[in-house]
Amino acid sequence: MNSKLWIRKALSMCLVVATILTYSMITLANTERIAGEILVTGNSASGQTSSVKVNGELAQSGRSIFSASTIATPENAGAVISLGRIGKIELAPNTTLALSFSEKGISGDLSTGRVTVLNAADGVVINTVGGKLVTLNSGDSASAANAPQDDTTSDNDGGSAGLIWALILGGAAAGIIIAARTDNNRISLGGGSTVISPTR
Repeated sequence: MNSKLWIRKALSMCLVVATILTYSMITLANTERIAGEILVTGNSASGQTSSVKVNGELAQSGRSIFSASTIATPENAGAVISLGRIGKIELAPNTTLALSFSEKGISGDLSTGRVTVLNAADGVVINTVGGKLVTLNSGDSASAANAPQDDTTSDNDGGSAGLIWALILGGAAAGIIIAARTDNNRISLGGGSTVISPTR
């Protein structure tokens, strides 16, 4: 009777040790892999839900996106890729982007189309077709062949505002010069009246 009790205790102890070792092995083998989620926008010509291609496979909204994935959007659909606190980017129709991301940030190689940064903790680094690296902040976008563009302001706003201020300052300077040169170089600042002092 006593030997059966010792056998049960020994088997129980072996089972506990095996369970602990198995859980620790699973924990050690688990690598933290960051995943994003894709949201497909737009409808197909027949009115059905559109899909995009992720690594050559058709994908619809809700699919997980991992780093080193290539996303290609058709002409009738775009995609928004949400990467949690790292950021969120939008791909326009007819866009192909090889996307890479980690805890440190987002980067990608843009082959065709246009990408827009909706929000990002750090800037998003995009390599365009010409081999030019551009850093995009929230609200910025870049196309495959062009330099980054800011969606919040048009390209001519800064130049036209600067031109208006230059014209105003130039006109004021010209007015002062003209006023100083007239009336035989006399500038009377107090008017022409005589001032009488109350004390003598």
